[in-house]
Amino acid sequence: MSAHLLPAAGRGDVPWKNGGGVTREIVVHPEGADMAGFAWRVSLADVGADGPFSSFAGVDRILTMVEGAGMDLTVGDEHRLVDTRYVPRRFPGDLPTGCRLLGGPVVNLNVMWNRDGSPVPVVDVVFPGDGVSVAPGPAVLVVALGGSAQLGGLSLGRYDAALLTAEPATLRGSGPVAVIRVGP
Repeated sequence: MSAHLLPAAGRGDVPWKNGGGVTREIVVHPEGADMAGFAWRVSLADVGADGPFSSFAGVDRILTMVEGAGMDLTVGDEHRLVDTRYVPRRFPGDLPTGCRLLGGPVVNLNVMWNRDGSPVPVVDVVFPGDGVSVAPGPAVLVVALGGSAQLGGLSLGRYDAALLTAEPATLRGSGPVAVIRVGP
């Protein structure tokens, strides 16, 4: 198996672009790209208070709530209730987005991509139990969202991630795991 471990312990808190919260970047492409130059990026974001989300021109998002009671979002003029964990929700990252927390802080898995030429990511949350097969692709990221997981020979704790690169692997786990596929 060819996978690269991305441990949660090595991630630092980075203020949101608008200063309203913090994020912990899991992976960015191209490697080392800043907030203005990424093709796609995956992070965990802490939302601790009501307020606006950062705006990203030309960027789309898939947000998956992984901790907390939820959020009442207003994306542009559209109302979106996010009150169920592990359900990926897609929306434009450049529309004004306001957030009202439903019962305290939340943590979101956030997948963002530049809609100008970048492939559209697919986010699936699985409960792998005794095992599901994960096929490789141009970029396949696995993130343990709760409990522990094993991808081939790698052990993942909560919020650890692994980038699968070359061959299929079996994913096992005691809780939800996000499988993020970028590319064809």
